[in-house]
Amino acid sequence: MGFIIGVLVAVGSMLGGFIAMGGHVGVIWQPWEFVIIFGMAAGAFIVGHPWNVQIDTGRATMEALLGKVPKEKDHLALLGLLFALTRMVRTRPRNEIESHVDDPENSSVFANFPTVTANKELTNYICDYVRLIIIGNAKAHEIDALMDEEIATIRRNKLKSYHGMTSIAEGLPALGIVAAVLGIIKAMGAIDQAPSLLAGLLGAALVGTFTGIFASYGIFAPLASKIKSTREKQCQPYLIVKQTLLAFMNGAMPQVALEHGRKSISSYERPSIDDVENEMMNSGNRSGGEQDQQEAA
Repeated sequence: MGFIIGVLVAVGSMLGGFIAMGGHVGVIWQPWEFVIIFGMAAGAFIVGHPWNVQIDTGRATMEALLGKVPKEKDHLALLGLLFALTRMVRTRPRNEIESHVDDPENSSVFANFPTVTANKELTNYICDYVRLIIIGNAKAHEIDALMDEEIATIRRNKLKSYHGMTSIAEGLPALGIVAAVLGIIKAMGAIDQAPSLLAGLLGAALVGTFTGIFASYGIFAPLASKIKSTREKQCQPYLIVKQTLLAFMNGAMPQVALEHGRKSISSYERPSIDDVENEMMNSGNRSGGEQDQQEAA
């Protein structure tokens, strides 16, 4: 919503100022200039990026516009799941834990946290490292390095859409000049016509330069920044998992390990320690009750 409001303010200020100066808005409407500029931008984007990046750029754009980033309730759910799993690792046999991490879709523990399991990549990330922990041979510093490498890979893949959008923003001013040159070529072909007609053709040509620069710095560059911010926030859960599991591997109790994960969240998004304790109690009651039922059976 913020991006849309910003674009409306930018366009409104531009048109309002132009009208206030005595300009005629109809002069700016040059659809074939727009076809040239944005058509060339789309073609260059297709040439420079593989199909999966093209699709992901569209997805990332929608996520940025809709603000699809983890919220406080999502962080709490993730911390609740991590508490349930680390608590199981301390109190339950290995084969029981493996049954959950090997098949999270049918796990009674994971089923309590649908907002986490909806993210398949994050769920697999959690399962992979819990599995390494219960094997017992992995060193904390080795897991730390492996997690860093995987998070860097995830971040690099998520930011490909940002780089794709940035390439469009960087190319639009030059493509606007191309459209303007074509317009001037057309105007020069009518050099023997009336001055009023020639002036109109030159004005239309300059709209190309204006469009390229405005679209670049007023729309696509801010959109690229919004995509980057959104995708980086989507990487935050992986850091929470990393800090929590590493603290647990280094001997911290599950409650203390969760505090390591909580502290990795930005202060303005971080849930309070009381909220985390309530989530731990809820997740502990859910998983504990299910485990008791299993033992009774």
